[in-house]
Amino acid sequence: MSNQSYTIKQCLEMAACTNCQICADECPAVQAVRQGEVSPIYRLQRLQNIFRSRTGGLLQKLFRAKTLSDEQWEIFSKTVFQCTLCGKCQEICPVGIGLKELWLSLRHDLVQSEHYPKKINMVRDNLLESRNVFAEDNEERGEWVEDMDDPPEDLLIREQSEVVYFTGCVAAYFPLAQKIPLALADILLKADVDFSLLGEQEWCCGLPLLNSGLPELFQEFIDHNIAAVKEKGANDVVFACPSCYEIWKKYYPYQANGLRIHHASQYLDTLIEQRKLPLKTLDMTVTYHDPCDLGRGAREFDAPRRVIQAIPGIRFVEMPNNRENCACCGGGGNLEMFDADLTTGIAGAKIEEARSTGADTIVTACQQCVRTMLTYAKRNKVPIQVLDLTQLVQKALAEEDDA
Repeated sequence: MSNQSYTIKQCLEMAACTNCQICADECPAVQAVRQGEVSPIYRLQRLQNIFRSRTGGLLQKLFRAKTLSDEQWEIFSKTVFQCTLCGKCQEICPVGIGLKELWLSLRHDLVQSEHYPKKINMVRDNLLESRNVFAEDNEERGEWVEDMDDPPEDLLIREQSEVVYFTGCVAAYFPLAQKIPLALADILLKADVDFSLLGEQEWCCGLPLLNSGLPELFQEFIDHNIAAVKEKGANDVVFACPSCYEIWKKYYPYQANGLRIHHASQYLDTLIEQRKLPLKTLDMTVTYHDPCDLGRGAREFDAPRRVIQAIPGIRFVEMPNNRENCACCGGGGNLEMFDADLTTGIAGAKIEEARSTGADTIVTACQQCVRTMLTYAKRNKVPIQVLDLTQLVQKALAEEDDA
């Protein structure tokens, strides 16, 4: 075991922690279970001790740092993966520690040290063998198109196109989330956008590898997806999944390859501004949930709100915690795989906050947020609707006779 998973900057940041515990107060996992062991401050203090125990010599004696037993490693590892990687702790850290990146490095460290949940092996194997996180046949990645009201003969797989719609694993395969690509495809067709899917040539964006502490396997997915988009001759890539969008924005060399990337909220905002989407009145009161990867991650807060407020008749109300302070839905960081009950607890708190606004509908811009919140609402018979922004816009599309 070594400290090579961490950058010099991260090593310095660890020592900068003032133990103010603000991150623990704001952590959605802590709020859901009221256990300090899942808090960022507990995680960081444990990590500091691990660092000292590895240095040996004078520092180890000075700080009385003890090497963890196998049982202690197992307990610590579990708490590390009881995290949605929502980035709220990083957002509110008064010292400015890059905590989200630190948690990713810590997960990599645990994998390298052989102290990690064995479900990570399943994630690795699924992605390397099937190129999607669910181990489904990747040739079926575009089969959701067949559920369109009037699917085109080419099933949206064109040899060349100006735009590529990168669907993402969850929306491609998970039935509850497939309404989102169905809605976005319908919108793009009605706006006469020249677009194509990648079909089986679309691989997972690679986020599950990073979240699982396996960054060394990531580059192959970057190279393949960039090549697949360029093969279409496209200039623009659109994502309804904010995680795919953030990953491309942060790690993919899209600009060097002459590409522009857009989250669906940004693309819809542009189409509305260009008057390519005639919208009818909707009598709804909605609140908006900022997805962690789109908001705190990619710093996009305004485009989704502009789209919502462009729809006639919509009454828009903000939640108490919004924009960079938005509370996580519980669906990130592969958390559901490791602790489904914790995901449920976080989702429940999110639903209650949304209900406090008096809204009849929660609108978000992420298939995982929709899936997590809608699942909780249905299971607990909570009378609130959960929609992706693309679904809301589809509902508002004026028919030709109305336009």
